[in-house]
Amino acid sequence: MEYSMESTIGDLLKDPEVVKVVEKYAPGMAKHPMIGFVKGMSLRARLAIPQARAAGLTEEMVTQLLAEINQPVYH
Repeated sequence: MEYSMESTIGDLLKDPEVVKVVEKYAPGMAKHPMIGFVKGMSLRARLAIPQARAAGLTEEMVTQLLAEINQPVYH
């Protein structure tokens, strides 16, 4: 599966290898108590809410994450 800005956070969290990469970019995100509320959101939608920037989540960070998890080793 190729991940994109339209992939949901839940999609990413289904794959344990991808979760490892997500945790590298956003430590603690996968086990955050509020993660259930955003699992259905696309990465693009998540970036659009003010709390994302306040938490340090940027489009550049997500682009780097996507480039890394879309490498053949993660598929």
